[in-house]
This record gives sequence, structure tokens and C-alpha cells, in this order.
Amino acid sequence: MTLEPIFQDKTYLRERQYRDSRNLDARAALHRDYSTSSLDWQAWVFAQLELEPNTAVLECGCGPGWLWRENLARIPANCQITLTDLSPGMVAEAEAALNEAESALADSGTTFQVREANTEALPFADDSFDMVVANHMLYHVPHLDTALAEIRRVLKPHGRFLAATNGDNHMRELKELAFRVAGDAVPQKWPQLTFRLENGRDLLAPYFNDVSLRLFADGLAVTAVEPLMAYLHSMSLTQEVGADQLTEEIAALEQHIAATIAAEGAYHIQKETGLFIARNGRG
Repeated sequence: MTLEPIFQDKTYLRERQYRDSRNLDARAALHRDYSTSSLDWQAWVFAQLELEPNTAVLECGCGPGWLWRENLARIPANCQITLTDLSPGMVAEAEAALNEAESALADSGTTFQVREANTEALPFADDSFDMVVANHMLYHVPHLDTALAEIRRVLKPHGRFLAATNGDNHMRELKELAFRVAGDAVPQKWPQLTFRLENGRDLLAPYFNDVSLRLFADGLAVTAVEPLMAYLHSMSLTQEVGADQLTEEIAALEQHIAATIAAEGAYHIQKETGLFIARNGRG
């Protein structure tokens, strides 16, 4: 079994892993409840946008729309925000939530549009957006060069592109736990993300100018077994093996996590994440 096709298999991503927000919710809950940072990730990302009034924004791979739902009060007036996702389930969730938000923001003139779309073939005219955002999604794109060319095409001259991703050591301890569950059912090596902190600048440089990286300092100190197991169950690795085949392994892992928390006060997990910011050099 190899994991690379799973991470980038459109059918799997659309119909299983991201059919709705449940897997994302399990992972977001762990980060939200046990983060060692005083800053919330979505609030931090929004601050990096440096959004101004009358800005046309596209988010690729929007999920359930958390970036905007969690920062509604901070959105400037008269922004036109377009959200896209490969998953119709994610689109439906984002649309339902943001339809309510739009009515609350009616006096500001800000509008939301949510639609299903593939980042490798964006259904928008050239030079449509002042800003494009890709929050932890480019590593799911099978043909990254095609997607980056599309993002540059729809981005106005001198517009900005912001792309969040992780580094090679992100959540390393949790990946090791996943292999404890999976055992011999998978190769004992976690595949590298195709777009990550270590290579993102080089991948963006042929398409964009002034590529910079801002790191988000954070970690996890998990003090309960259940949310950590929920995160593991949400991952592609453990889902593909099948929890019903791993009863003994899961029980042993729960005991290991509980013993570590009892001995050390928390299960500590490192995080390595950040945001690339680049500018469209056309024009």
C-alpha cells in the first residue's frame, strides 16, 4: 500500500476524506483545544492577508469556510469573496454558513460566492482576483504546475497569492502513533508532502515574484486520550487499514497514550507550519 495516490486522489478526497467536514473537525478540535500558541490559526492567517476594502478574493480548497466564518467581524467593506472546493459536501457546508453570514454583513457590502471547482481548471476569467488563498491544500493537487499556472492566470497583475503548508517534521509524533496502529499493513515511512515548507519557495518561484515565508510558532500538549485517537481515526492512514481490523493495536495505543500523559502531564507533539506569500509579477 502506498499513501501518495490517496493524498492526491480526487475521488478519494471528494467522496471519502473530505466528503464533509467531520474528519477536518476532529483534527481542528485537537489543534484548537491543545495548542501551545496563544494565537488561533485562522485568525493568524487572516491577519496575514492584510485585507483592504473592495478586494476580490478567491480561496481554493475552502473546506467548510472556516477562514471567513471565524473572522467575519474583521472583513473590510465591499469585499467580493469567492470560495471553491473540490468536494460538493464542503461547498454545501460553506455555502449554508456563509449565506447566513452574508445577511449579517449586508450593510458592509461584502458578498460571498461558493462553488465547486478544481484548482487545476479554475472557472474564472483572467485577472479576476486581487488575492488568491490556498490554506493547506496545494499538497492535495496532483498536477501542481497546472494549478499554479491557473492561480497566476486568474490573479490580477501584482495581486498576492498566499499558500499555507506544513514542514517535514509537522506532527511527527502523531505520525509515529499512526504507524503503531497500522503496524505492518503500511510501509514504515510517511510520504513527504509534495508542497511543503522545505520546497514551497522553489515551487512558487517560476510563477510568482517576491516569495516570502512566515512561520507560525505552535505545538500541541494533549492531556486526554480521546481527542488524540479521534485525530488518528480521521487520518487517511488509519482509515485505509480499517479500525475493525486493529482492535488490539488500538487498545494498546490508548494505553500507551494514557501512560505517557500520566507520566509527563501531556502528550507533546511538534508542529511545523507556515504561510508563503507571493506576488503576481505580470503587468
